[in-house]
Amino acid sequence: MVAAAAMPVSAMAVPTVLEAPEQQTVEILADGSARVDGASFGIIGFERLAKGAARASEGAPEGYRLPISDSAGLVVVRAPDEVLLHVDREVAATFDLEDPSGAGLSALWSMVCALDEAGSMGGALLSEGEVPLRLVTDSECVSGVFRYRFDARGDDGARYVTVTLANAEEGEAGLDTARAAGVDLGDGVLWCDFAQVVDAGNMVAKDDPGVVGEALAFFSSIDYRPFWVSLKTSGLALAISFALGLFAAWRVMGTSSRLKGVLDSVFTIPMVLPPTVCGFLLLMLFGQSTAVGRWLMAHGITLVFTWEAAVISAIVVSFPLVYRTALGAFESLDGRMIDAARTLGWSEVRIFSRLMMPLAWPSIAAGTVLAFARAMGEFGCTLFFAGNYAGITQTIPIAIYFEWMGGNTAVALFWVMVVIAFSFLVVWGINAYTARHQGYRDGAHVGVAARGGVRGKMRGHALARSSAGAAADAGGSRAAAITSFDADMVVDDLESTGGDAAAIDLSALRELFEDGAA
Repeated sequence: MVAAAAMPVSAMAVPTVLEAPEQQTVEILADGSARVDGASFGIIGFERLAKGAARASEGAPEGYRLPISDSAGLVVVRAPDEVLLHVDREVAATFDLEDPSGAGLSALWSMVCALDEAGSMGGALLSEGEVPLRLVTDSECVSGVFRYRFDARGDDGARYVTVTLANAEEGEAGLDTARAAGVDLGDGVLWCDFAQVVDAGNMVAKDDPGVVGEALAFFSSIDYRPFWVSLKTSGLALAISFALGLFAAWRVMGTSSRLKGVLDSVFTIPMVLPPTVCGFLLLMLFGQSTAVGRWLMAHGITLVFTWEAAVISAIVVSFPLVYRTALGAFESLDGRMIDAARTLGWSEVRIFSRLMMPLAWPSIAAGTVLAFARAMGEFGCTLFFAGNYAGITQTIPIAIYFEWMGGNTAVALFWVMVVIAFSFLVVWGINAYTARHQGYRDGAHVGVAARGGVRGKMRGHALARSSAGAAADAGGSRAAAITSFDADMVVDDLESTGGDAAAIDLSALRELFEDGAA
C-alpha cells in the first residue's frame, strides 16, 4: 500500500503529500474504462508505458521522454522512491480532486490502481510498496535531482512526460548533461500511467459485443503498417542481397586459397555477430562520428534513422545466408564439367548462367528464402540504425517490442502469431521444394539405372556368343578368351548405374595373345 512520507521537494512546485487513500470497489467496463459507485467521474483511455526514450531527436523535447495522449488529464509517474499523481488543474477543480482527504481523490486513486494492475502484465503495481503518494496539479515539479514535466511538447505538437536534470538550465538539462553529472534520467521513471477523467454521466456501459464483435473491433484497431514496412524492406533487401551474394560467391570460388579465407570471413561475419553489434557499427560508420558519415551528410545524404537505414540493416543480416548457400552449391559442382565447358570455348559468364546456376539452383533457392525470412525477422540491427518510426522504419519485430512495452499485449501477440505463421510457411515451402526436387532426381536416377542394367546384360550375352563363335572358327585349338556365360555372370558392382561388364578369363586371354604372336 502507498504510504505517506516526507520527501525533500523543490519549493517551485510543491506536491501535496497524501495519506494512504482507502481503496474502494472499482468496476472495470468492457472497453477498459473504470468507475466507482457514487463518484461523479470515471476514467477512460487508460494506458501504461513501461519505457521511454532518452536519445536526442529532432523536434522532440529534451530529456527522458514518454509519449502520452494530448487529452490525458491524469498522469501517474512511478519514480523509484515516490509516486507522482498529476491531475490537470482544470480537471481537479471540476471534479473536486484538490482536497487531499476528499472522497473524490480516494475514488480516483482506487480506479488508477485497478487499471494499473489490469495493464501490468505481471509487473510491479502502484498499490505495492511503502512509498509516498504526492498530488501535483502544476505542469511540472522538481523532486531530488529530477525535474518532471507533464505537458512537454514537441515541434509537431506531440505531448510528452519528460524527466530532465533539475539544476541545469533550460535546453541544457538533457541526456549529455545528466550523464556528465553521473545521473541516469531513466532512473526517474519506472513506468508511467495516463488516462482521461470524464463525467460519470457520459460513461455508458456498452453491451457485450460477443466474440465476433470483439474480434472485428480488435482487427480494425490494429495498425498494419509494420507489415507493409517489413514486406517492402525485406523485398528490396533480398533483391540486393541475392545479386551481391551470388556475385561474391562466384568470385570467391575462383580466388586463391589464402585470399579466399579472408574474403569468406569478411562476408560471413555478419551472420555470427549479434545484430545489435551490426547496428552499432552501422550507426558509427554512417553517423557524425566518422569521416564517411560526415562526408555523406555534407552532400545531403542522411541514412541514420531513415527507411534506407532499415534496408541496409536487412541487407547486412541477410547477405551472408545467400552468400554461404551459393558458395556451398557452387563448390559442390563437378569441376571437370566446368573445365570441359571452358575447353569448348564457353565464356565465364556463360558457364555461370547456363551451367552453374541451373545445377546449383535448388540450394540457392532455399538459401534465398531463408535470407528473406531473416530480413523479415530483423530487430536489433534495425532498431539501432534505423530507429522506431511508425510507418517508416517500424517493422514487425520492432512493433512487437514496443506494443508489449506499451502494455498492448494483445496486439503484440497478434504480430507474434503473424511471424510464427510466416516462418512456418517459409520452412514448409523449403521442405516441399527440396522434397520435390530430390524426388525428381531420384526417379530419374532409378530409371536410368534400370535401363542401363538391362542394356549391360544384353551386351554381355552378345559378347559371350560372339566369343564362342570365334573360338569355334579357330578350330577349338585355342581356349576362348571370353567364355560363354549367362546373365548372372554380368557382375561388376556397377549394375545400379547401368554399367556393362563381361566375365573375362585373364589367363585364357593371355594365352590367346601369346599364341597369336607365335
